[in-house]
Amino acid sequence: MSPLSFARNAAAVLALPVLLTACSAAGTEQAADAGPPKPGGTLRLGISSAPDCIDPQQAATNASINVGRQLVDSLTDQDPKTGEIKPWLAEKWEISPDSTAFTFHLRSGATFSDGSPVDAAAVKTSFDGIKALDTKAQLGYGYLAAYKASTVVDPQTVRLEFSAPSAQFLQASSTMSLGLLAPAAFKQTPEQRCQGTGLIGSGPFVFESLKQNQEIVLAKRKGYAWGSSLFKHQGEAYLDKIDYKIVPEPGVRTGSLASGQLDAATDIQPVDEPQFTGNGFSENIRPNPGVVFNLHANTTRGVLADEKVRQAVLKGVDRTEVVNTVLTASYKPATSILGSATPLYDDLSQQLAYDQKGAAALLDADGWVPGPDGIRVKNGQQLSASVVFSPVFNQNRSVLELVQQQLRKIGFDLRIEQHTTAETTQIQLSGNYDFLWYNVTRADPDILRGQFSTKAGNRSKLTPGNPLDVALDAQSSTVDNSRRKPPADEVQKLIVDHAYAIPVFELTQVVALSSKAHAVGFEASSRLQLFDAWLS
Repeated sequence: MSPLSFARNAAAVLALPVLLTACSAAGTEQAADAGPPKPGGTLRLGISSAPDCIDPQQAATNASINVGRQLVDSLTDQDPKTGEIKPWLAEKWEISPDSTAFTFHLRSGATFSDGSPVDAAAVKTSFDGIKALDTKAQLGYGYLAAYKASTVVDPQTVRLEFSAPSAQFLQASSTMSLGLLAPAAFKQTPEQRCQGTGLIGSGPFVFESLKQNQEIVLAKRKGYAWGSSLFKHQGEAYLDKIDYKIVPEPGVRTGSLASGQLDAATDIQPVDEPQFTGNGFSENIRPNPGVVFNLHANTTRGVLADEKVRQAVLKGVDRTEVVNTVLTASYKPATSILGSATPLYDDLSQQLAYDQKGAAALLDADGWVPGPDGIRVKNGQQLSASVVFSPVFNQNRSVLELVQQQLRKIGFDLRIEQHTTAETTQIQLSGNYDFLWYNVTRADPDILRGQFSTKAGNRSKLTPGNPLDVALDAQSSTVDNSRRKPPADEVQKLIVDHAYAIPVFELTQVVALSSKAHAVGFEASSRLQLFDAWLS
């Protein structure tokens, strides 16, 4: 997930895309040879960066989420294959016709790691606590933007109310960001919880220790017996411990796995993938749902204020060449502004087909003529814009340099500006950019509202009340997919047709496993789910 980053689906009326978790053939054979799962052992897992905060309610980076997901349970869970919302801590729920009230009926017997019950009062305390974090709840802040209050109906029933239609909240209730913490946890400061102090969840693992920039250790929660209905087994987790080793350098991380110092490693880079597709190793691969990596245009800046120019750029990007040249077969060219693993994704691959001649024709008709250096000019102005990015994904610069070369073929000069994560965030907030380069992960189409709505991020700098705003509001107003899909499709089509953003490729999570590690899986948002993981 990029520094700029931040569904829903109860009764799925329409068929949703099948979201496949791909394993190599080696991984399948390896699991069969290992026999049935067995408990015990410590999974040594190499991760690419130090979590910024291990409090699930404040975490935002992949590294943080891959730790925090194991510590907390959520009201619901989301099926990675269908996008459907399933029971977890809540056995069932009702939603008001206008999607402003959600009533959850909790299962009995679940407790937090301090022994206190997971009851309606605890749910209220937790959601009120997330809301009080404000922007410190980096992802939950958006999910709860319209949250008003929670009401304890009875000890096992809680009603959450919103000031505006919030269909997306049902999917949000399945995320780690809205995972529950015990009432006692809120006696600690947000900063203390980030470091693990008072981090009391009801999840299958508990926090044990943190060595800054070195490792984080989680231990099995004894007596855990209220896992998600999607888990492959019930009862306690198999692993005794998870030891997250922080290894930023990709070569060192893959070398440590190859030499047996690690059992698994995340963020395997394209250049390193081949060494883990055999010889006793395997890979677990899953595309990220949500907003694909894209060039998001500020439509008020320079040449990008001209829609014909933006449409020419959209046609001038060869997405297949990007994947084949810089990435691997594990990655997909973008076929919409949403990744193909996102519920209610609409395939717009025809509109995103590479068309160099079509791009040139658009620019010719718009009065842009080739200059002496090949870059087009019009009324003394060069056809040029900059893209702001931070190298969170290692291949970002290589991808952008290839896109830069592709756009030069149509006479467009793309200038590449690398900044730190903090600088990029400030530039985005200030609006002082031509293109932003980023992706955002979430298994719900409402993720587009946060980036494109004039009531939210408005990264395109559009005028309020435009057709995109109308469609974004419409898709957020109902949990009924038969009514939600048409406006969700319209949102994707409007973004591509007007080239408010130029989709390029889908980010993919690639985890490499040794012959000892099994069932290191993904939940619907392509974050690690380690409850079913085990060691042979």
